[in-house]
Amino acid sequence: MTMDFRRTTVADIAAQVSERTLGAREVTAEALERIERYDGDVGAFVAVDGDAALAEAAALDERLAAGEDVGPLAGVPLAVKDLEDAAGFVTTHGSVAYAGHPPATADSALVERLRAAGCVVVGKTNTPELGWKPDTVNELFGPTRNPWALDRSAGGSSGGSAAALAAGLVPLATGSDGGGSIRIPSAVNGLSGLKPSLGRVPLGGPEPPGWPLLSTRGPMARQIRDVALALDAVVGPDATDLSSLPIPDASWSRSLAGLNPPRRVAWSPTLGYARVDAEVLAVCRAAVDRLADLGTEVLEVDTVFSVDPVDDWLAMVGVYALRELDGHRDDPDVWGRVDPGLVALVEWARSSVTAARFASALDESHRLNLALVELFHRASLLVTPTVAGQTPPVGEPGTIDGVADANWVQLTYGFNMTRSPAGTVCAGFTADGMPVGLQVIGPQHADVAVLRLVALLEDTLALDPVPPFGAA
Repeated sequence: MTMDFRRTTVADIAAQVSERTLGAREVTAEALERIERYDGDVGAFVAVDGDAALAEAAALDERLAAGEDVGPLAGVPLAVKDLEDAAGFVTTHGSVAYAGHPPATADSALVERLRAAGCVVVGKTNTPELGWKPDTVNELFGPTRNPWALDRSAGGSSGGSAAALAAGLVPLATGSDGGGSIRIPSAVNGLSGLKPSLGRVPLGGPEPPGWPLLSTRGPMARQIRDVALALDAVVGPDATDLSSLPIPDASWSRSLAGLNPPRRVAWSPTLGYARVDAEVLAVCRAAVDRLADLGTEVLEVDTVFSVDPVDDWLAMVGVYALRELDGHRDDPDVWGRVDPGLVALVEWARSSVTAARFASALDESHRLNLALVELFHRASLLVTPTVAGQTPPVGEPGTIDGVADANWVQLTYGFNMTRSPAGTVCAGFTADGMPVGLQVIGPQHADVAVLRLVALLEDTLALDPVPPFGAA
């Protein structure tokens, strides 16, 4: 069997396996073969267990042969971001501080639900240390490279998952997003993605979550309908998650049928504070113009937030990183190998972020949401560029109008502070062939509205965001 995961949807794989026209073991073997063939160049995976995956897939085939329904994601190979547990794998968090830990004995809530829906875990994907930055490179495993151009960054922090999807190594992966970490790598790898509302996908379990007031988990795929299909299997309450939301009333994937353009959306090129690369902005504006051609009224809004919320976001992230790493400061074998930027963030948080300062960041999150509430009285959704800069070379910052800018991703983290559902869709390409993402933000808990607009834009733009790398 030869299957190109760059062209075959999650829904098609699951349907064929469920109907037994294709075996789960066959599909898993194909994923493992593609990882073996291509991942040496990409560096998406940090661990693979082929024997366990093939055994898991064979067990699914036996259940199907016995007439059992194994779930809506039957036989779909799954990659798991190395910030969450998958039984049998060490969860390294991309850090030497965790590399020596024993393998996990149980799955995270997200992985557990995906396995219960029929997925087969094949391995763990790379992430920057503690998921703290938008470039997937770390001391333990080195860089993950963008399949569109191997000298370019795959983004972060779910860069390993995004690159694995773009290269067609697997059809489905997990990600998490505390400042743009699903949206940024999805955008620069040509994927559609969604950061669900906080509480939609469980963050619970025996250990407290890493960034509990900022980060959400969720499935990642190439197309938004596959993301929605996987979300149907994982959204819903979890008694161990303090932010847990009730189960939705209806299927999110079925809500993507019969799409109509929204009556009015707000378009904010810069959110009021960002510098955005002119070429990136032009690609996004052209996509918004296509939406207007469908009959949507586009309300241009110069200012959504009066100031860049980066300092407040960093105050929160710094405290979370301090909690994770402060106990390792006296161990030179560990501390000397921690990402220098992360060390600086931890030291700043330790010396400067008081309890009152942390509380003021929470207050600013409230104020940012108030600004969105006012905006959503005038338009149902907000669209912006997903990232502000051009995709950088590995290990370097992105560029805005040719000038390197460390904060080339300044349009995403504010919506983690507000806990808003936010998606991204490929809007087009820069002159050098790199994908450009358009971000879609919705009101509190309006995940379905975001999914519907992302799907409509996918259909309307009718792009083919598949890199030549990984051709079968």
